[in-house]
Amino acid sequence: MTTPTIRPRRLRVSAGVRNMVRENHLSPADLVYPLFVIPGTKVKHEIPSLPGNYHFSPDMAVAAAREAYDLGIPAVLVFGLPEYKDEEGSSAWDANSPVQAAVRAIKAAMPDLVVITDVCLCQYTNHGHCGVLKGETVENDATLPLLAKVAVSHAAAGADMIAPSDMMDGRVKAIRTALDQHGYSHVSVMSYAVKYASAYYGPFRDAADSAPQFGDRHSYQMDPANAREALREVELDIAEGADIVMVKPALAYLDIVRTVKDHTQLPVAAYNVSGEFAMIKAAAAQGWIDEKRTVLETLIGMKRAGADIIITYHALDAARWLK
Repeated sequence: MTTPTIRPRRLRVSAGVRNMVRENHLSPADLVYPLFVIPGTKVKHEIPSLPGNYHFSPDMAVAAAREAYDLGIPAVLVFGLPEYKDEEGSSAWDANSPVQAAVRAIKAAMPDLVVITDVCLCQYTNHGHCGVLKGETVENDATLPLLAKVAVSHAAAGADMIAPSDMMDGRVKAIRTALDQHGYSHVSVMSYAVKYASAYYGPFRDAADSAPQFGDRHSYQMDPANAREALREVELDIAEGADIVMVKPALAYLDIVRTVKDHTQLPVAAYNVSGEFAMIKAAAAQGWIDEKRTVLETLIGMKRAGADIIITYHALDAARWLK
């Protein structure tokens, strides 16, 4: 009987050996926890399509952020739902809006927690598109100064990092220039550099009340069929001053995460988006999959693909499991 000379199983024989030779590691420090803030006080309502995630009033967002911080998660990403909407989305740069109020409260309570703010107009416009309109066309250049105003208002509230998600051409340069001119050169920019027009955003649009009232976002978000275009977007955002580049969604775009990682020296973030989260939650609720194992396997897959940072609605559960 011939026996194998080379036995890869020797390095799988026990948990101790497997841990010694593990190529990739996942920790709470890799994660970012998204928070949705809404007007009011003492509000905490579960989001039906994102089980275990909530709409928080700014005061309640502090407790949620502290829970993440105590679990070893270094950052939160704040999204807001406003009290009012208009054509331009002016509530997005209102200093009294929920995002600005939540940032002030979180930074006052936990100065060391990194607070990232999403910059886009879709939640704030009455038409649900990510920029100002001329007829039914999103006007790219007219939108840029408005995004810059939002970024400056977030920085003034205490945000550590600005994350533009609108996909307007030139928005990183506009935001970087405005931040520097207003004395916020220390505030970094994490660009949604590679953001696809994806069906995986469904639960988020429910959570953020940001679905477009007509049409879709294919004229500014990327075609899911395109890979080379991702590098062009990344190169442009780096040239305009981005400090971190993001790929969104993550799970169906791990090839893009790997490609971006191989072509830049900047940190790469992957956004494990709402639809990806909801599918696991729904299957786990039916008993079809092991939720803990599936979540951790999914997240380590993103690390293996090259993500340095993972934004995920699983953040709190994953951090507990990892600890």
